[in-house]
Amino acid sequence: MNVTTKTEIQQLVSTEEWQLRVDLAALYRLAVLYGWSDLIFTHISVRLPGPENHFLINPYGLLFDEITASSLVKVDMNCNKVIDSPYAVNPAGFTIHSAIHEVREDIQCVVHTHTRAGVAVAAQKGGLLPISQQSTFVWSSLAYHDYEGVAVRDDEKARLQADLGMANHLILRNHGLLTCGKTVGDAFLSMYGLETACQVQLAAQSGGTELIHVAQPVLDGVAEAAKITLKGGGSFIWPALLRKLDRIDLSYKD
Repeated sequence: MNVTTKTEIQQLVSTEEWQLRVDLAALYRLAVLYGWSDLIFTHISVRLPGPENHFLINPYGLLFDEITASSLVKVDMNCNKVIDSPYAVNPAGFTIHSAIHEVREDIQCVVHTHTRAGVAVAAQKGGLLPISQQSTFVWSSLAYHDYEGVAVRDDEKARLQADLGMANHLILRNHGLLTCGKTVGDAFLSMYGLETACQVQLAAQSGGTELIHVAQPVLDGVAEAAKITLKGGGSFIWPALLRKLDRIDLSYKD
């Protein structure tokens, strides 16, 4: 029997898991508000606490503004559903997210997007350029992964894991953007910074004049300053973002 209602799910999961479901559903709704969604074709996932290596991912077929806490699909590392659900899981989304959750026990949330700005920068040979303050915050924790086609092959996992390493920002060349965070709020903030840096880069390039690159010593200094400036940034901003959502639509909590 498929379990789909809020009451049914809450009876089966811990209080901690339910809160993570609410936070993840909120992030899906925020992705719509900030223009990060791509119909049903990208994914945000959350690792659940415990030794079982379970995580939550979006139900394939729902738009991001339809996703609720109870509709999220709970799966194991082999893409087996842990709780019955009427929804499928996108194999490409599972491949990318399970690869990262498998080796990055320090992170809880993974965000992957196909935004116009993100894909445009991912298609540029030079990648993200150090031309804005936003890019300097990303620079010290940025990695790249070459495009290998739709991510449905298990053998790509090892290369994806090696390319990401311990970085929290990943540009998937010709594909899009990906960020990791120790919390849902941290992952959101990392994607906000990376996406904004890409938008600024395209805007600057459209001016048609020579761009000023931030010097390496300054980049190094910003990296150190970012550890102080952004420390706890996700947890600091997340309650404000939830209040924003609550003013718009409370249904993500269902």
